[in-house]
Amino acid sequence: MPSQQIQLGEMPVDVVRKDIKNVHLSVHPPSGRVTIAAPSHMSLDSIRVFAITKLGWIRREQKKMREQEREAPREFLERESHYIWGKRYLLHVTEADAPPIIQLRLKRMLLQVRPGTSREKCQELVEEWYRHQIREAASPLIELWEKRLGVQVNRIFVQRMKTKWGSCNPSTHSIRLNTDLAKKPPECLEYIVVHELMHLLEPTHNARFQALMDQHHPQWRSHRETLNRLPVRQESWVY
Repeated sequence: MPSQQIQLGEMPVDVVRKDIKNVHLSVHPPSGRVTIAAPSHMSLDSIRVFAITKLGWIRREQKKMREQEREAPREFLERESHYIWGKRYLLHVTEADAPPIIQLRLKRMLLQVRPGTSREKCQELVEEWYRHQIREAASPLIELWEKRLGVQVNRIFVQRMKTKWGSCNPSTHSIRLNTDLAKKPPECLEYIVVHELMHLLEPTHNARFQALMDQHHPQWRSHRETLNRLPVRQESWVY
């Protein structure tokens, strides 16, 4: 269905009507572009009134995105900084006619690759290593919180995500985790795991969701602030 646009002062908001029950408001990085997905029957005036009530939240999200620190693109050069579980390691690259290996030793990340390996291939190897770290760390957390919350996860996906740290599909009981969580402190991964599993009890971010988070994971706001304060990956954005 073609999109429409409304204006909130000088702020354009793209509107798409869908066969859905509730209104979904999104603020997209890096510039803070605003979109609304609304039920097909909802009038444009009603959508505008809804958007006006959320104007404060929209501006806070846009400010946060403008101020968010971005990581410099990695070149996989000697003594380049890389992070794992919130700790900084200096990269040391060696070449050998053997399968690639990544190891952490003291404060160094040791990357062994075959001779002539390209920067793109190094990035692919490190991405896959980060993905493995998330799977290893997330599995016991998910098992723990499934028991605590009385829920069950059917599938876990770990992938590069541009705009979210995680997501949940309550209908399929599947969750997705951002590969970059492996760069952040361990408590950030646990917060996202709890957050996504909580959506199996409450699909939205309403007052009930927040009350459940307060009950089961009281430190969640502090962990969210930590995650939002840390640099995020530099991305290319195509709309």
